[in-house]
Amino acid sequence: MGTPDFIREIRADAGHQLLFLPGVSAIVFDDEGRVLLGRRADTGGWSVIGGIPEPGEQPAVAAVREVYEETAVRCEAERVVLVQTLKPVVYPNGDTCQYMDITFRCRAVGGEARVNDDESLDVAWFSVDALPELPEFARFRIKQALNDAPTWFAPGGLSGSHPA
Repeated sequence: MGTPDFIREIRADAGHQLLFLPGVSAIVFDDEGRVLLGRRADTGGWSVIGGIPEPGEQPAVAAVREVYEETAVRCEAERVVLVQTLKPVVYPNGDTCQYMDITFRCRAVGGEARVNDDESLDVAWFSVDALPELPEFARFRIKQALNDAPTWFAPGGLSGSHPA
């Protein structure tokens, strides 16, 4: 996975310590109601498209950019589906990150789905009734994007405590 330059610069000073970072995920639907997925180069598994916003970049703009960079599909962000702080991740090199993910429901408006960078092994459209094996992270986001419920967020404060 490509690490943004600004994170490399932070890591030069911060070492492997925990970085709390923004993340975006895009649940992209086409006119047939299919969802766009990418098969990740780092894990070999299918998942939704996502990435890290650049400093100063709006989250919706970042989601649209990530979709194009990874899949060559042009899309428009329609609404926020969920906001969720994820569990910390420790990468093979020892770097630790925790992401606050903002997931957007998006609509494809152009382009042909194809691998467009080195982060994906494959890119394809799938009927929501015939999805490949997906992590719970991706399944939950697709489920939330399919309904018209308000934006989902985890209730409560840190570690289940109430805010002060």
